[in-house]
Amino acid sequence: MTTASNLPLEPIADAGDNAVPALRPPARRKPPIAQVLFGTIGNTLLTLATAAILLAAVPRLIQWGVLDSVWTATDGSACREASGACWAFLRAKFRQIIFGIYPPDQQWRPLLAVTMLFCVILYSLPPRNWNRFLVFLWCIAVACFMVLMQGGVLGLTLVPTAYWGGLPVTLILAVSALGIGFPFGVILALGRRSALPVPRLLSVGLIEVIRGLPLVSLLFMSSIMLPIMLPEGLTIDKLARAGVALTIFSAAYLAEVVRGGLQAIPEGQAEAARALGLSWVDTIRQVILPQAIQKVIPPLTNTVIVMVKNTALVLVVGLFDLLSSGKAALADPSWPSPFAETYLFIAMIYFVICFGISRYSLYLERRAAAGQVR
Repeated sequence: MTTASNLPLEPIADAGDNAVPALRPPARRKPPIAQVLFGTIGNTLLTLATAAILLAAVPRLIQWGVLDSVWTATDGSACREASGACWAFLRAKFRQIIFGIYPPDQQWRPLLAVTMLFCVILYSLPPRNWNRFLVFLWCIAVACFMVLMQGGVLGLTLVPTAYWGGLPVTLILAVSALGIGFPFGVILALGRRSALPVPRLLSVGLIEVIRGLPLVSLLFMSSIMLPIMLPEGLTIDKLARAGVALTIFSAAYLAEVVRGGLQAIPEGQAEAARALGLSWVDTIRQVILPQAIQKVIPPLTNTVIVMVKNTALVLVVGLFDLLSSGKAALADPSWPSPFAETYLFIAMIYFVICFGISRYSLYLERRAAAGQVR
């Protein structure tokens, strides 16, 4: 009988020139486009239906948006006589839509603030820049944003938040809600999974109450009920109150996403970290959280996109975000109120932002999976 000890041993390759190179995984074979479109009866029917819809809609859209449209006009008389789109309205009201009712002679300040914020966002995208300096850079960027928008110092004219509007308000609300809400969400997720009853009950209660309320009700409570409950003489800015409501709302939803990632981590990871002498804080920060967040990148991206779009709800409490500025521009009686053109333009801005977030999440997913492909 042959035993394991009698089996011939395979020679072990040297680690030098004779080492076997690592093989790349086989490339995924994509089916031909004809097979995708017409490979089955169902695919064929869907392809033909889609082609019929496009053939019926695209010529009309071209006729309305290009051939019969008005591109240049000083007032709305030309648009009233035309049967196509009134793109001249967007040219005339571009600054009002983007910056709201911010004083026209000071609109270089929100332009500079938005540009600075976008530059910091682009700098934050590469993972190699995720360090303590990035946190410091974001603090400086937000402080400079507030100084530029508010003014009152460094010779800048004071502009109250009641005059802020457009894209700057949308960006600062989204950045503050996500930037502050994510750490609080992580704390709530850890508290909900804690073995201690007090932090667990507090975390569960806060998460369930916030997730059980619509965002509109939270905005109303923060904008209307909170000033009533404050002591006399103490006031909080309306923009700040809306930012607090959005932050609490995002923290509750992010907490549940992070909790799902924490549950996917085997208990042996924490046990191995403790065996190596790591403290609880180091175990969470260096071992558990990186793996948990990596596993929930798609739902995290979905929550981020939803929060960016939810900033449009501040319209109900009288804040002039991007959508509110567009509606205010449509109130000009000298123009024929081209709703379709205005909302298409605003939708395009939201789409560019949200599509960029989704593509970035795909990049993070591919990067995280690069070391796991066999």
